[in-house]
Amino acid sequence: MKVNELNEKSLAGLFDHTFLKAYATEEDFIKLCDEAKRIGTAMVAINSYPVKLCKKLLAGTNVHVGAAIAFPLGQMTIESKVEETKNAIADGADEIDYVINVGKVKEHDFDYIRQEMEALVQVCKEANVLIKVIFENCYLTKEEIQRCAEIAKEVKPDFIKTSTGFGEGGATVEDVALMKKVVGEEVKVKAAGGIRDWETCKKMIEAGAERIGTSSSLKILEEFKNRL
Repeated sequence: MKVNELNEKSLAGLFDHTFLKAYATEEDFIKLCDEAKRIGTAMVAINSYPVKLCKKLLAGTNVHVGAAIAFPLGQMTIESKVEETKNAIADGADEIDYVINVGKVKEHDFDYIRQEMEALVQVCKEANVLIKVIFENCYLTKEEIQRCAEIAKEVKPDFIKTSTGFGEGGATVEDVALMKKVVGEEVKVKAAGGIRDWETCKKMIEAGAERIGTSSSLKILEEFKNRL
């Protein structure tokens, strides 16, 4: 999407409105979902436990419930990730964001990364649920990011995603551009981690991001409205 074609509604529709903190309470989820409904975000991004609650809170709206799987470290077996994904879908998740096994990327065991991605994509495709693959780019070299993106281009999840927001760094324009260059139109790119203002958000969209993961959706929208 071109930045100059955005309006308030279409910008909000790019946001995965996020609250993934360990101390999140029911009150936090009610607030998150109320905000998402009010501005019309694509999704609320939460851990897998509160999926049932958020699905109930968002009933009758177009806002999806997104469950973060193996979050934020990714250090779970493929079988565990599959089961958490299935449970989240059974609870009502419309979208899944899972963290790859970063250690396996650092070992350059790309057969494992492919196997993991294929297993999770299959579960989601069978359930007609969107799936996003989180790379956690702050720990990866450009070559490793490219290799993971090449695998994704072949396996075809719906999105590849830069970061959890819980690592040592978040999304960068350079990484978003690299990921988009590799996958082209086959897979979409989600930028997340450290996107807290309109100027940063704008740069991510210009680089090729088609979803923005942020806990600052309201602030970014306000800055977008006041940009002139």
